[in-house]
Amino acid sequence: MSAERSPKALRAAIAEHTPALLADFDAQWKRDIADAYDIAPVPAFLARWWGEYAIARDPLLEDQVNRVEDEAAETTDLPRAKALLGESAHLRRAARQAEPAR
Repeated sequence: MSAERSPKALRAAIAEHTPALLADFDAQWKRDIADAYDIAPVPAFLARWWGEYAIARDPLLEDQVNRVEDEAAETTDLPRAKALLGESAHLRRAARQAEPAR
């Protein structure tokens, strides 16, 4: 059975398991969604934050994402930077697809 992926469920999961993310989540929710008249951005917002939550819950994955992104930021080799950013994007997409842990 898949876990609920509502905004309320996501916020509760972040508050319980990754509270260090909560202030950023709340600030972005307020800025991007709460005062909006259009709910179209909600699915993209939730996908991004489920990914952030999944990464924060997995220290090995978080280290891998940080290492790849740091290397991309520091390299002066454009093809290498593009490859590293592609790897980071792949890791983040995979994290967004993971079932939320309880």
